[in-house]
Amino acid sequence: MGAKLTLDLHPIFNKGTQIEAELERVMDEAERRRITTVEIIPGKGSGQLKKRVLRFLQRKDIRARYHRLDKDRDNHGRLFVHFRFRTL
Repeated sequence: MGAKLTLDLHPIFNKGTQIEAELERVMDEAERRRITTVEIIPGKGSGQLKKRVLRFLQRKDIRARYHRLDKDRDNHGRLFVHFRFRTL
């Protein structure tokens, strides 16, 4: 596996607009740096934050930016967003 970015949402779990801003930021950074995997950690908790992150990732404009989304089967408090970049 190549380079990976990690976004831990624990510190901002209750800051709605900041959550989406951080998700946008990490997606932008992954694309800019051509990072193939972004690990997003919404945590386990009640599951509300993970649902919010999944809703964000399923938006049509966001979905067009990445290749695949995986849920960690060993840790349900973790998601992996995979990018595929074409070589020129």
